[in-house]
Amino acid sequence: MKVLFAGGGTGGHLYPAVAMAEELQRMAPGVAILFAGTSRGIEAREVPRLGYRLHLLEVRGLKRGRSLKDMAANIGIAADFAGALAGAVALVRREQPDVVVGTGGFVSAPVLFAAQLLGRKTLIQEQNAFPGVTTRLLSALATEVHLSFAEAGGYLLKKKGVIVSGNPARSFKPVDASVARDHFGLDPSRPTLLVFGGSRGARSINNAVLQHRDVFCARANLLWQTGSVDFERISAACKPSRHLQVVPYIEDMGMAYSAADLVLCRAGASSIAELTNLGKPSVLVPYPFATGDHQSHNARALVHSGAAEVVEDAVLGSEDSAVAIMALLHDDQRRRAMGAAAQGLGSPDAARRLALRIISLAGKKQGS
Repeated sequence: MKVLFAGGGTGGHLYPAVAMAEELQRMAPGVAILFAGTSRGIEAREVPRLGYRLHLLEVRGLKRGRSLKDMAANIGIAADFAGALAGAVALVRREQPDVVVGTGGFVSAPVLFAAQLLGRKTLIQEQNAFPGVTTRLLSALATEVHLSFAEAGGYLLKKKGVIVSGNPARSFKPVDASVARDHFGLDPSRPTLLVFGGSRGARSINNAVLQHRDVFCARANLLWQTGSVDFERISAACKPSRHLQVVPYIEDMGMAYSAADLVLCRAGASSIAELTNLGKPSVLVPYPFATGDHQSHNARALVHSGAAEVVEDAVLGSEDSAVAIMALLHDDQRRRAMGAAAQGLGSPDAARRLALRIISLAGKKQGS
């Protein structure tokens, strides 16, 4: 059995594919796995590091503006897509994968389309509540479409073969909260707010937390991943203590989640998958410039179920927002209810479910 994964650009598109690949290797020893990606995405570094073959295709996303500059750029981007499609057709013909899995990002479109043109089985895994352009356009021709949020199905023309399977995410072994807090040098007896915005950070979240750090640290611990870009600026302004720890990146996120009573973060699909799998209550701050505003759709899905609260990026720095976050952090009953609702949305076995579907598709004859 051979499986070709196409996706990347960001970790949110790549790591679900990696999770499926790892599960396939456990369930079907001897499976051949390869990836398609671009030289500019995270996959260019991560896929070879993880020991998988990577085929590079050059493709860019369309500019969404209506200016003459954007329209002119899109002419070149369309030409790039034609070249990427030709390369993808050659790749699929040469490798003859049993199943092609698309997880989003610019590269998934030409590879999925090439596989569909050549009659190969295709599976699309959509992470967000508002599906991306590739999913919306190519889902009609896909063998199966797997969603992380049931809400995403309303945006698709395809109805048969659409399955809500959850979003494959990293798994973490829970640790006692006091042990985890002590691991980070925090006061084990205090409630803890975990703040992060991705490996590079989130400037608006960082600025808001910096502005109100005294409010947070007065009655709680603050464990704060700033990202690499803002770390020097923020660490210079914050003295580490038993109530405040500032780091550029948290390697052991399982330990960080165990330490946290409440999480303040963006509403990316991978973060939401981890939060729901662990049953963690959260305050989500959707990135306002995300493609298709998909982070707002993700956040609303959790809010609708009572699993999270949302604070808009523009008002996060207000005093009212800081007070509301602290009130939630000290409201044990409300947080327990949110955590239970979050866990009800989790899909910790998503990678296994998807791996089983891939194996099943690989065993079917073309056209069946």
